[in-house]
Amino acid sequence: MSLIRVVRMTFRPEEVPAFLENFEAHKSLIRNFPGCQHLELWQDQDKKNIFVTYSHWESEEALNQYRDSQLFKSVWTSTKALFSEKPQAWSTKKLQEVGK
Repeated sequence: MSLIRVVRMTFRPEEVPAFLENFEAHKSLIRNFPGCQHLELWQDQDKKNIFVTYSHWESEEALNQYRDSQLFKSVWTSTKALFSEKPQAWSTKKLQEVGK
């Protein structure tokens, strides 16, 4: 069963363009990192400086390999310099999907 990772990030409003530029430059590398099965970027409807990454990983080990990688270290170093609040992160698993 895959691991779902949700990371909520709040940026200083003036830093949103820098974050989006960094994400755009690295999204394919992240998505194609071994073990990454899915990647989405969400933006809060009302607070335009709040973003969430939503990703699926083969396993916790795959996520940890990414987090130990030079790619993550480079992206995260740039990203965390733009925060206005400490990020929040959750690792979850899907229990059910309810249809109609």
